[in-house]
Parts: sequence; structure tokens; C-alpha cells
Amino acid sequence: MNFKSLPNGQSEGFVRLKKCDEKTAKNGSTYLDIIIADKDSEMSAKMWDCSSGTAFEAESIVKIRGSIEQYGGKDQFRILQMRPVSSTDDYEISDLVPSSQVGGDVLYYMIKTRVESFENANLKTLVLAIIEERREKLASYPAALKLHHAVVGGLMYHTMSMVRMAEELSKVYKNVNTELLLSGIILHDVAKTWELETNKTGLAKGYSVEGELIGHLVKGAMFVSEKAKELGIECEEVALLEHMIISHHGIPEYGSAVRPMFLEAIILSTLDELDATIYEVSEATSKVNPGEFSDRIWALDNRKLYNHGLSKPEHNVNLYGDEE
Repeated sequence: MNFKSLPNGQSEGFVRLKKCDEKTAKNGSTYLDIIIADKDSEMSAKMWDCSSGTAFEAESIVKIRGSIEQYGGKDQFRILQMRPVSSTDDYEISDLVPSSQVGGDVLYYMIKTRVESFENANLKTLVLAIIEERREKLASYPAALKLHHAVVGGLMYHTMSMVRMAEELSKVYKNVNTELLLSGIILHDVAKTWELETNKTGLAKGYSVEGELIGHLVKGAMFVSEKAKELGIECEEVALLEHMIISHHGIPEYGSAVRPMFLEAIILSTLDELDATIYEVSEATSKVNPGEFSDRIWALDNRKLYNHGLSKPEHNVNLYGDEE
């Protein structure tokens, strides 16, 4: 974390409060049990001898002053002063909240431009109508609560990464209907903008009632059906898109209503899993030194991952193709 050192040996800086709970010590005094964070890391923190009711809401951005101490072999920040940020404070929110490497708005318009070039009029009209209606949330939403691409703008980053893979794959396999595949990819997670609820920093904080009861696969297919009827689009492509959405988790055990039943649906499901896996592996191995293993990763069958040091540790996607 980026703290400024003060002459008295203390440090100060701006942080995001990932957790801030009021607790009672053994001597009866009130203290705050806190996890402070920036976009890349987090640290345990304590603020002792507080007045009751002084806890901040989780995900608040604050300025803290205090000292870094050792507790249980790990760094812990002892907070002496803490206040909410003001309009005159000099800090960048992007330094404190994990975000996609390219802004969500940029990614959204990259995707929209591709759809505008479609030759299939039905796919073009339907996909544009759907993404335009959800544009604001699509451009800012994370792709998940805790797992892959769970960052501000992560939904568009995940989607655009899959779009790029699909474009390259379609150059090799000429029998793929590229516009159908891209349409399915662009819409496969659109209903996460209903499924997830976000906090004030834009990160996911939990699932909505609709997200718990229906889920983004079924809700996404429902939205495609409703929008097609609204636009008067009656063609097989509507059913194909619905199938691609409800089958993209691959198997019923992972939430799919059916297994993918045609080429583009199979490719979509495969690319979705591949992109998520690459992200998880990159995140895990970037946190350990070359020659070391990561902790066990629950999302990857609880396996440890090895950083061999022969590739770049950071997750980095060429989103621009030949332009980069």
C-alpha cells in the first residue's frame, strides 16, 4: 500500500475499508476491527479505544494515520486517526478499487462497433437493442462476486476477452458463424446486471433476490425473448441465442438448463471457462515468486498452482488485435 511517511514515524494515506466492525475488547473498551485495502492488496488494521458508533460503512474511502506494526508475523496497521475523504483530498479512486485494465466504457464501444458491422440484420438489431438498454451497468459492472473478473468493469473485460478469442478462432475454423458466436458471447452474461448488487465503489456485494431465484442464465434468455417480441423479430436466431445463454455453463451441475447443442454454443461455453481459468491462474501465480506454489484455489478444483517464471505473471489480454 502507498502510505506517506511522517516525521514522527507514523504513516498516513487513503484506503478502502473492506471491513469495519465494532467490537468489544476483554477490558470492555470498544475497538474497530478493520481490513484496509487498495486495488492490489489488503491489510488487517485496528483502531483501539473508540467511542461506540464510530464504525464506518464497509467500502468507504477514508484517510488514515497511524503506524504499521507486526502481529502474528504479519503487518497490521494501528489506526490513530481516521476520517472520511473530502472533495479537496488529492487521491485517485482507481488506486483504491480493483478495476479492469481497460475502462468499461471503452470496452463497451469496442463491442458495440463490432455489432454495428454485422450483416445479419436480426442479430444486429436485437443485440444492439439489448446492450444499449443495459449500457450503463454493462460498462461498469464486475463479472462476479468473488471469482474471475470481480473488478469494476470486469464484465466488459471478460466479454471483450472472449470476443477477441472468438475472432481469432473463427479465422481458423471457417465453418463457424462468427456473428452468431459473437452475439452469444456479448449477451451470455448480460443478466449479471440484474443478478449482482454492487456497493458504492462498484464492486459486487451480493446477489439480488432475482439473482438468487432466477439467476443470470435464465434471466438472460428471458430478456432476449422479451426484447425480440418487443422488436417484432421472429427467427430461429432468437432461439439459438436463448440456448447459448442457458447452456453456457456447460453442464447442469454448473447451472446450465441444457448442455450446448451446436457448434457456436459449444465454443461459447468453452471460451467462457477458458477465459475465467486463465484469469484465476494469472491472479494466483502473480502473487507468488517464481519457483513457488500458490495457496489452494477453490475455483480450480482446490489445486495449488506453480509460478515457473517463464511467462508474464500479470493477467494481460491483447484486446486490440492487429492494432496493438
